[in-house]
Amino acid sequence: MKKTLLLTAAASLLLFFACTSNNGGSDSDTSTYAPTAPTDYSQVAIPQFSADSAYAYVERQLAFGNRIPGTKGWERCASWLVAQIGRFCDTVIVQDFRAVLWDGSAVPGKNIIGMLNPKADRRILLAAHWDSRSWADHDPNEGNQHKPVPGANDGASGAAVLLEMARIMRSMPPSVGVDFILFDVEDQGGAEWSGIHDETEWCKGSQHWAANRHQPFASYTYGILFDMVGTHHPRFTKEGISRYFAPGLTDNLWAAAASLGHGDIFVNESTPEILDDHYFVNNIAHIPTADIVQNSGTTSFFEHWHTINDDLSSVNRETLRIVADVAMKTIYADFPNEK
Repeated sequence: MKKTLLLTAAASLLLFFACTSNNGGSDSDTSTYAPTAPTDYSQVAIPQFSADSAYAYVERQLAFGNRIPGTKGWERCASWLVAQIGRFCDTVIVQDFRAVLWDGSAVPGKNIIGMLNPKADRRILLAAHWDSRSWADHDPNEGNQHKPVPGANDGASGAAVLLEMARIMRSMPPSVGVDFILFDVEDQGGAEWSGIHDETEWCKGSQHWAANRHQPFASYTYGILFDMVGTHHPRFTKEGISRYFAPGLTDNLWAAAASLGHGDIFVNESTPEILDDHYFVNNIAHIPTADIVQNSGTTSFFEHWHTINDDLSSVNRETLRIVADVAMKTIYADFPNEK
């Protein structure tokens, strides 16, 4: 996720009016979603998440080099991700597309989709982006601002959480179909030094998927997006678009975190809207989707956001586990394993 929607109150109302108008109120009436399982999330059985395994997935992604669309590192990482998710899911789909960036250049994109229980009519969506940013445009050193970002926390952490969740959920599937989606070309929006601030220049993969779903008639109860979920000082707040489109899911995620003793990490605080993949999933695909995304409060998302220092040292194993456990407690409370 790349940019805060720094909206005035009036602009916020316009954004929400536009979202409501596009939605038509028919496909994602979030008021109908409610938990079906116990409120004591600490008693909900979930598979055991391996923080070491997830961390290794972060490390492996970075080992390919920059995951900038169209580069050799991107190609190698895509092949690896497809192979890994293919080990854990029943069905794998690679959705190829072309994206035109803010500077007029065209790049290839690959949305990588893994499906558990693909025949299930009722489904949930778990998503992250896997590309890394081409420009470290928020680096304090101007000499670094045209260099690529390693993308350890901003990109690789969310993808790693999804891979590990797919691995362990296979052995203890919830009573719902699960689609794991790794969105591409999320982080290639206009560089700060370009002066271009068009919201549609971001999140190209989720825009493409939302308009061209791999299962166009599948019924999704909800979605969860994971972005920048590996810092050493995690802090997640109830972001505005999540609260508007998926209020019940957002509240349940934060309730699960509190039940697990992580109320100091999943802070019960409402914060403004941000531009992320969930905006387009909500607004185009009409799937109520909540974003678990770092909000440091005093800095832009996290200290090394869009700098050359977003490397492996930015990621903490325990944070990856906490985020995954909170998400799985919420999912398995709603859709417990039936075996």
